[in-house]
Amino acid sequence: MQDYIDIAKKNGVALLDNGKCQFCGAETIKGIHECVEIFSLGFQIIDYSKPTNHFYRFLTVDAHTLQHPEIHGQWNNHFHLTRQHLMLHYQIHWDYKLSSKLSDYLNTYKADKSEEYLEPPRILERGNITTTDILNKVSNETDCQEMIKKWGIETYNSWNRHHEVVDRIANGFIKRSNSISHNNVPYKKQAKSL
Repeated sequence: MQDYIDIAKKNGVALLDNGKCQFCGAETIKGIHECVEIFSLGFQIIDYSKPTNHFYRFLTVDAHTLQHPEIHGQWNNHFHLTRQHLMLHYQIHWDYKLSSKLSDYLNTYKADKSEEYLEPPRILERGNITTTDILNKVSNETDCQEMIKKWGIETYNSWNRHHEVVDRIANGFIKRSNSISHNNVPYKKQAKSL
């Protein structure tokens, strides 16, 4: 990940060094810096070495990125929202190889749409679950998985005005990728705006 402080500066965003996270409202003491630190350390209660838990890793990355778009590049919104859409709406069994394929697909897609921008929801309106909720409110792997799933869905739903755009991207990606398999896990039913 590029240095988020430099990206925020490039985006004209002043980062606050204390209090709650200025973007998601996480109950931090050192603001966005602590929120990023919690995210970067991961949620150690989950064993991410298990392939079955990769889904939760992808959801945490997407949720955190979409709650903090001001510290990421513009096209990150397309990638992370589309990946959430593919996992939650189309129930795609996601893996690391698909992430690089999606990135390649988006590079082709944006060649004709260089001005397209997914305007983020208002600050503090990108889902109510934050890094500190997951860190402080779960005590076992199952609870952590459930909280991460809710976090991902809340964040995804907060970006609902762009679901049509990412659905077009997702459909193009699915048509181009012959090796995608659907996962029979019922996440689709939990994403209310799907």
